[in-house]
Amino acid sequence: MGVRFRLEGIYTPVITPFFADGSIDFDSLAELVDRLADAGVHGLISGGSTGENYAETIEERLQIARFVVERAKGRMPVFIGTGAMRTPDSIALATGAREMNADGILLGTPPYSVPTERENALNALAIDRAADLPIILYNYPGRMSVEMGRDFLDRVGRSQNVIGIKESSGDINRVHLLARDYPHIQMSCGMDDQALEFFAWGAQSWICGGSNFLPEEHIALWETCVVKGDFAKGRRIMSAMLPLMAVLEQGGKFIQCIKHGVEVTGIKAGPMRPPLKGLNKEEKRELEQVIRTLKTTVQAILKGN
Repeated sequence: MGVRFRLEGIYTPVITPFFADGSIDFDSLAELVDRLADAGVHGLISGGSTGENYAETIEERLQIARFVVERAKGRMPVFIGTGAMRTPDSIALATGAREMNADGILLGTPPYSVPTERENALNALAIDRAADLPIILYNYPGRMSVEMGRDFLDRVGRSQNVIGIKESSGDINRVHLLARDYPHIQMSCGMDDQALEFFAWGAQSWICGGSNFLPEEHIALWETCVVKGDFAKGRRIMSAMLPLMAVLEQGGKFIQCIKHGVEVTGIKAGPMRPPLKGLNKEEKRELEQVIRTLKTTVQAILKGN
């Protein structure tokens, strides 16, 4: 049986731009989708945590997802995040994804409830039945407190719809496990500072928040490692990107940094919805300096310097 969907390239979990009053800025969202399409990213994800899904109603999430699908105009596939605390809400998002002709769904563990592997698998399979679309699983125990372990993967992996997994545990042994024991589930990098290791172990895709504002540089690393197999140059590019990864992954303000990075590109991202607050002036200056240095260094590497 062939793979239902080939998961390759850079997938951007799109932010949600907001106005100062907290309403959705669809004009800026349209500008961002067009910018990402022009830059050559390979896919979009609407309604992930980078899009502040936890601070949006199900109706808002469906509205945003429908807008992103329509704006993408088939230029690249769009996956819809279905993560929610309540199974009926995830099913509503999955059903909506099917009805709006999305290309697939991103399916995570319900937060806070701490299900067993069997319970988590049954929840995932219920969402699968509602969508009947290609599924990227999302393993992020740091946020969900539960890992998608062997029992879960053995149960859920039987579905032909389960085509991939975004692995965000940070545990490199999980990369080894997925590559060796679950090769039929396409592994996608979900831990930005381990992108090189994921590619070395056969991952063909990278779902990365930083590509909201640095799509070309993320594509450059993917092309260098995955398409060209040049890991010597890939290590140099990754080394140049690590200061950004440190700010994003270790600073405790991931979404704030992503949204300010988008602002730096000239597209309005607006504030975060509560409880999050934006970066202070010093944090903005630090991020802007990291971005400038990264862009200059990666450009020099690509020119052969």
